[in-house]
Amino acid sequence: MSVVVLISGRGSNMLALLDAGVPVSAVISNRSDAAGLTLARQRGVATRVVEHTKFASRDAFDAALANEIERHAPKLVALAGFMRVLTASFVARYEGRLMNIHPSLLPAFPGLETHERALAAGVKVHGCTVHFVTAELDHGPIIAQAAVPVRPLDTLDTLAERVLRQEHIVYPRAIRWFLDGKLVVRDGAVSVKDDDAQLVYSDRD
Repeated sequence: MSVVVLISGRGSNMLALLDAGVPVSAVISNRSDAAGLTLARQRGVATRVVEHTKFASRDAFDAALANEIERHAPKLVALAGFMRVLTASFVARYEGRLMNIHPSLLPAFPGLETHERALAAGVKVHGCTVHFVTAELDHGPIIAQAAVPVRPLDTLDTLAERVLRQEHIVYPRAIRWFLDGKLVVRDGAVSVKDDDAQLVYSDRD
């Protein structure tokens, strides 16, 4: 029932998973200076670095990454600020058990700089999305979303902070659904077995 978490930076979503009691067996980063590695070690979680710069190709890096993941035989691999585009073969290997948290309400604003783009577009609602990973970047089946209002005086920092708070709520919840066998994927759509399960959360403060 364990989860391996992949990070590249500060690891705030990883920490939220640990705080929520998600059974994280290992944290792996593609960067040796990722601050999240220290946080994981402080919690007694095994850590490992697989530096992408040391590999001649994406395929070689992904193969080494998969080897490290398999040491822990996880039920789920969770991307938590992992800033690498994974190859199609890696994604296929973990199909149906590779999950990501993205800082926008997909399908709006896939890719990077989501908060800047949301502000520039003048949207009234922004948020985050938990989804299964597929070969197409940020287009996998959506598991859960959390919405926050975009306020007239919002800056990049204030909007990002409110979205991040929701990420820390919805990601652990979605992973628990997965580990408890409550997620059903049919025809590219995800549902939760419990009738009272809520897929959308709102920040109303």
